[in-house]
Amino acid sequence: MNLQLRETQDAFDSVAEDYDGPRGNNALIQDMRSEVWRWLDATFAVPSRLIDIGCGTGLDAARMARLGHHVTATDWSRQMVQRTSRRARHERLTERLRAMVVGAHEFDQLRGEGIYDGAYSNLGPLNCVPDLAKVSRECARLLKPGGALVFSVIGRICPWEIAYYARQRRWQRIKIRYARDVVAVNMNGHTIWTRYYRPLEFYRQFCEHFHLEHYRGLCVFAPPPYLTSVREKHLRWYERLRRIDRRVAGWPVVREIGDHFLIVMKRR
Repeated sequence: MNLQLRETQDAFDSVAEDYDGPRGNNALIQDMRSEVWRWLDATFAVPSRLIDIGCGTGLDAARMARLGHHVTATDWSRQMVQRTSRRARHERLTERLRAMVVGAHEFDQLRGEGIYDGAYSNLGPLNCVPDLAKVSRECARLLKPGGALVFSVIGRICPWEIAYYARQRRWQRIKIRYARDVVAVNMNGHTIWTRYYRPLEFYRQFCEHFHLEHYRGLCVFAPPPYLTSVREKHLRWYERLRRIDRRVAGWPVVREIGDHFLIVMKRR
């Protein structure tokens, strides 16, 4: 097993029990999640058969199942999958929500061809996958023609982050997103190995099997999830910045930046 994948798995296992709290689902993350949900609802008609890539504790998967979709929720972290399974049982969603311990790099283990209407991934799990071209091939196998991918991915250019760390004179920290290879990021005393992308750089890994429908920045003008103090101290300004994001974050140039980006692709 790849050592970096094992260390990333251990990191997410270590935080699974409290990942629904401030670490993994604070108010700013919830706002970003709601924006992704808006795009999921615009893309997938109910009922669709969907794959959740990097499901975490199952917040997205359970929400989609409640709407009537049939969701195969996957994650490389066994502890995260256990949380998702418990959520499905607690909410009586087991007929529409199935959770599996399988990483995106292992999708060759998923059976079937052309049986899913789409797949989605929220809040950056695909940044931790070493071979996106393989993910593209396996998604193309699993999805029906015209099936959609809706991903939110951690971006390379985040103006808020540059300003935040420049103020602290943490110049090396600013450089992390611009590394061309995987970099080590600390979480809970463990290491997550991640790679940052610009939107079209990411899309190049999928273009053989999928065509690009849309992409846009997330948290371009609104602050990223680790700056919760901005929302707490300046709620009215924060809400205005979110509205600006919704209006203009899909414009040329603007869509190239942001803490994350959202990208929608369809199978050729």
